Formats: sequence, structure tokens, C-alpha cells
Amino acid sequence: MSELAVLDAKDVVVRYPGNPPVIAVDGVSLQVAPGETVALVGESGSGKSSLARAAVGIEKLAAGSVLFRGAPVARLGIRRRSTALTGIQMVFQDPSTSLNPRRRVGDQIADGIATAKARGAEGSQVGEWLEKVGLPASVATRFPHQFSGGQKQRIAIARALAARPSLLVADEPISALDASTQSSVAGLMRDLVAEAGAGMLFISHDLAVVRRIADRTFVLYSGRVLESGPTDRVWAEPQHPYTRALLAAIPEPDGAGRIPEAPSADDRMLWSEVPAVLG
Repeated sequence: MSELAVLDAKDVVVRYPGNPPVIAVDGVSLQVAPGETVALVGESGSGKSSLARAAVGIEKLAAGSVLFRGAPVARLGIRRRSTALTGIQMVFQDPSTSLNPRRRVGDQIADGIATAKARGAEGSQVGEWLEKVGLPASVATRFPHQFSGGQKQRIAIARALAARPSLLVADEPISALDASTQSSVAGLMRDLVAEAGAGMLFISHDLAVVRRIADRTFVLYSGRVLESGPTDRVWAEPQHPYTRALLAAIPEPDGAGRIPEAPSADDRMLWSEVPAVLG
């Protein structure tokens, strides 16, 4: 990439204790450039969330490295994160666990604004961030319990974006939203991140949304990248049978889409690279 990547993950391994240990991420490398949205797709247990958490420093690396704008990402701990690393923001799948129930939502978004100011960003207003995610500015005085799950997620997104991140890591950020707004909110996230010249690592099992917003897509299975490339190419000419299976599982209007039970004869060689049976 011609520009310095906002995220540069090399040969990342994430391992969890067990007998034997569980390897959740097995040697994954990827980059996210400024203004780019990169998607991670795959079934539950494929390692998407573990990789996302490693990218922001929540999970310890068993091997490999993660760089943010060329500097190592330190693991999150008791000490306050350095000002430079606050340029990484994360949106979690469950907004109920990421919003403080005892604080007004406007105050929590104001924290994001203060974080941006500490890095020298121009000031902004709480109300404008609420309006950008489709909520009226007047709700700033309410508490999280006064909102639906989808509204809470919009607030969590507003708080993360208010911090003016250079890298936004979004782990299933639209799963709490109703189906009618998932695509529009995902598109809004992409537009706001691109407008700021930031990058986004977008984790989702919703392939229809990924196709609309991602510049590049990585397909994960059992912690490994089976296929990656420009999203249009991955969709039009999928190279791996697992990718074809995922695409075949996208619901048709009549609900006919499903994952095939077994690979075709032509796919057997590629399937031999997959460490477990799909199912």
C-alpha cells in the first residue's frame, strides 16, 4: 500500500488456555489503509471477534504483531491508554455492555469528543453526532435504559466516531439493529469513517451488507484466512469452496439459500486445506 496502513497485522496468533489449547486465530495477516473498509466474514467460531479484539489490544498475542500507524498496539490493561492509541476505537456487538448505565448518553458521547480534542482534533457537539446516527439531539439527557437495543447501538457508534478515530474496529455492530436499518447504519459508518480519512475493520456474518460497504473482504475459517481480495472479485469469482458455500447461504427472497452439505468433486483439493468439516 502506498499510504502507511492504519492497521497492519502480521502472522497474528491468538490462543486460549485449554487441554489442548484453543487456537482462535492462526497466523492471520491483513492491512487496513486510510479511507478503506476491510471486512472479516465467516461463521461463528471462525476467529473474527478474536482477531478484532487482538487488533485493539484486548486479546494477548501468542505470536505475530499488530501495528497502528506503524507503532505497536500495546495490550489494554489497568493503566490509561496512551493518547496516540485512542485513535483506535471499537464498537462491540452488545451495546448494553459498552454503555455506562449510570451516565447520560450525551456525557458518554462527550467523552469521545474530549478524546478527539486531546489528539488535536477540532471540537464538535454531542447533538451533531446523535443526529448523524439518526437520533434527535434532545435525547442526550437520557440514560441508556431508556433506549431500545438498536438505539443503544447507534449511541455506541456515535460515541466511537466522536473520538475521531483513525481506525474503527466494528465487531458485529449492526446485529442489534432491526433488519430495515442494518444496511443504512453500516453504510453511514463507512461514509463517516471514509470522510474522516480513517480505516474500518468491519466484522459481520451479514454478507449482503458486507458486499455493499467493504472495499476488501477476508474469509476466515477456524482462525485461518481461506480467501481474500477486493470484495467485488470475491463475490463474482470466489476461489475457495467455503467462500462459495457462504455465498450460497445468503437467503434468497424465498429463503432457499443454504450452505451445501458437502463439496463437489472439483473442490476436494481446496477443501483438504480446511481443518474441520463445515457445519
